[in-house]
Amino acid sequence: MCDDTLHEECGVFGVWAPGRDVARITYFALRALQHRGQESAGIAVGDGRTVLVRKDLGLVTQVFTDADLSAMPGKVACGHCRYGTAGAKGWESAQPHLSTIDEVIIALAHNGTLVNFDALRRELIDMGIPFRSNTDSEVAAKLIGHFTRHSGRLRTGIAHAMHMIEGGYAMVLVRENALYAFRDPHGIRPLVLGRLGDDGWVVASETCALDISGATFVREIEPGEIVRISDDGIRSERGCEPASRADCIFEHVYFSRPDSVKDGESFYLMRHNMGRRLAQETPVEADLVISVPDSGTPAAEGFAQELGIPFGTGLIKNRYVARTFIQPTQELRQMGVRLKLNALPDVVRGKRLVMVDDSIVRGTTSRQIVRMLKAAGATEVHVRSASPMVTWPCFYGIDTGSQDQLIAAKMSLAEIRAHIEADSVGFLSIEGLLSCVPGGAEGTCGYCKACFTGEYPVEIPREFWEERFLPGFTPENLSAASETSRMPIEQAERLLSQ
Repeated sequence: MCDDTLHEECGVFGVWAPGRDVARITYFALRALQHRGQESAGIAVGDGRTVLVRKDLGLVTQVFTDADLSAMPGKVACGHCRYGTAGAKGWESAQPHLSTIDEVIIALAHNGTLVNFDALRRELIDMGIPFRSNTDSEVAAKLIGHFTRHSGRLRTGIAHAMHMIEGGYAMVLVRENALYAFRDPHGIRPLVLGRLGDDGWVVASETCALDISGATFVREIEPGEIVRISDDGIRSERGCEPASRADCIFEHVYFSRPDSVKDGESFYLMRHNMGRRLAQETPVEADLVISVPDSGTPAAEGFAQELGIPFGTGLIKNRYVARTFIQPTQELRQMGVRLKLNALPDVVRGKRLVMVDDSIVRGTTSRQIVRMLKAAGATEVHVRSASPMVTWPCFYGIDTGSQDQLIAAKMSLAEIRAHIEADSVGFLSIEGLLSCVPGGAEGTCGYCKACFTGEYPVEIPREFWEERFLPGFTPENLSAASETSRMPIEQAERLLSQ
């Protein structure tokens, strides 16, 4: 089945809570973060002596049983749910990634993509360090291990590794008696800190994971920051210098759960306002506004409210077909979107519809839905996207690695309308989007908008992006890679140790 949604690589969670059932806390937090990754899931627990990991392919509920969780007592844990990318699927790619630093066992959960991991991996292999997978998460773990052996301190090993890796990342690491959380210097991938009772702490990709675990939001982990939590309390230090802020704008458009909060504002309200701004920019005469459930619903409600058009449920979503090991037959696969969505003829028949979606990426799903609605009796279908045109691939943790997948990079607005067989099509402007997110209109908050503009906050090595752009498209690197990341590992180590 063609899938027109964007997928992020994963969600991460960590908890330090002596005397509590940290495995179960992590399990329920991963349930809250399941929307961020549905290919595999894992939990690592430190009990003061060692670290145990349980991970497998499948949804969180498919991977863990009650017996699994009961067999993982401890004081510290981290968890991960993953959306697999091409070339990085299978059990070894499931996380947390388990590694050893001499006698110390560590488990690393990573959200994002390291754009220079290929070169680092080759160099580490040349240094005699073995690998079991081709993931950038294992590269990060092995690089941290190498620097820790030479410095004798895990926090130093993490900091030195942060000077070497480039890209967008939020990582949570556990050893037998401590929890570490750290974030890329631009803050591209999200990571928040919460307080659990009097002596517990949690970190997570989103605040919805704090809510389910009973934690209270404290603050974001700062770009370039390392947080360490242990029996000694919570400590913060700068792993590397923070750079220009570049929060992923698609967290606001699509990835984060609507009930998660950033800068005191829910993503639901932001998306509702995106729909209102979209209606102002691309109005249309219609009888009914419907959404592509569930991600398009807040924007559709805002669109309807702004124009005074009724909002209704024109599409019903089957929520139980997202990820499964039972593959559909070829006949069912050809039915495409009908596996997930079905039209309500009683609602749409004879109506001029506005169909609001969070984004239009590849266009395949939009065309199938338009056909479905017209087959159900809609007289017109006007398609609206609550995000700007996605014209550039992402290299920081979203699965649009090649520009030829993106309909807006290949077609004009009129051509997109004809391709998806809509009566009209409209996209939110970049300025309109920024007006709906915290600090966006004033420029007080920095966002990564590379998928719309081609302006990349972290330099993309040519070997990483070569042949991934269409002719005539040249990316703009807004900042150069750090000097240490360009050095051989041993040279950088000598410099960083001074």
